[in-house]
Amino acid sequence: MPASPIRKLVPYAEAAKKKGTRVFHLNIGQPDIETPPQILDAVRNVHFKVLEYSHSAGNESYRKKLVSYYKKAGITIDYNQIIVTTGGSEAILFGFMSCLDAGDEVIIPEPFYANYNGFAVAAGVIVKPITSKIETGFALPPIDDFEKAITPKTKAIVICNPNNPTGYLYSREEMEILKTIISKHDLYLFADEAYREFCYEGEHFSAMHLTGVDDNVILMDTISKRYSACGARIGAFITKNKDVLGAVMKFAQARLSPPGLAQILAEAAVDLPDNYFETTKAEYKLRRDTIVKRLNNIPGVFCPNPGGAFYAMARLPIDDADTFCQWLLESFSYNNKTVMLAPATGFYSSEGLGKNEVRLAYVLNVDDINSAMDCLEKALEEYPGKTPASL
Repeated sequence: MPASPIRKLVPYAEAAKKKGTRVFHLNIGQPDIETPPQILDAVRNVHFKVLEYSHSAGNESYRKKLVSYYKKAGITIDYNQIIVTTGGSEAILFGFMSCLDAGDEVIIPEPFYANYNGFAVAAGVIVKPITSKIETGFALPPIDDFEKAITPKTKAIVICNPNNPTGYLYSREEMEILKTIISKHDLYLFADEAYREFCYEGEHFSAMHLTGVDDNVILMDTISKRYSACGARIGAFITKNKDVLGAVMKFAQARLSPPGLAQILAEAAVDLPDNYFETTKAEYKLRRDTIVKRLNNIPGVFCPNPGGAFYAMARLPIDDADTFCQWLLESFSYNNKTVMLAPATGFYSSEGLGKNEVRLAYVLNVDDINSAMDCLEKALEEYPGKTPASL
């Protein structure tokens, strides 16, 4: 089981804090946006004498509410096509365990969400990466790259849209290319759409909008980032494929039920006003514009403009991202402050890639982002392993 590239530097951050250094956490997608008070109140005000197991697929009332949420996103489903999961993580794991046998392969454009690796290991699945490049903003790799990666053991393609860690927003045209591939080779398309609400350039095109491939498409979702409720651990596994739903239900029954109190919170979230996301989305766009401008103004740094989510990938003039990120916490401070980043090596499956790239989560307010960028700019002046230019 691989270590998390997002969390493996935590001991160094804790040690820095004990020394009195303020650490700006740009390493993890934990928003500082307030969780909506009304959904917390739904839990506070609930009245029952026994906190019971729910249905293994989740409370029927919540699943019916989710149908209305997805309808607003142009996705037409029945509540029986939804299985509520313990976070989006369980939805991904259930998909791997239900649709793939040990030794089967999944194709994932890299860099990708690092925990896909962990879920693949748990399921005995082999990840076959195809590389997207920072020079193109991490656009979908050419169709030929997919075709070359497909073998008799290939069973699925995994896509995250908008993407974590790159922030890239896949277009309708790119999603249609994926439809062509899965149709030709009869593959599953696992679509992780955790950041659906946060698209800054262009509209979100869901995998569920693809026509003629209902049995191939599996949607994996979560409320974590949508409502700044990461600790609730409520996600959803959605497909119109009855056989897949039947297989997933066996796993859902084995773990008994998703979290009860959190389902109450999640159900209340569906009732938030339609304009709820406008303020949050505007705030994230301001943060994105701030961090991307600051990064590209630092000599030797390149950061493409992400179209969605709240992550940016940047190429730095450094020899080794893992060493640099650890050095920031162990050996560097500026005005008694430093910054915690996620080395990009953990988001690539191909050996040697991402050595001079980092992921930054713009989940802090603009003042803190500017302070963090001040630290990073100073750190790049002092870092012993600085390179003359990004390679």
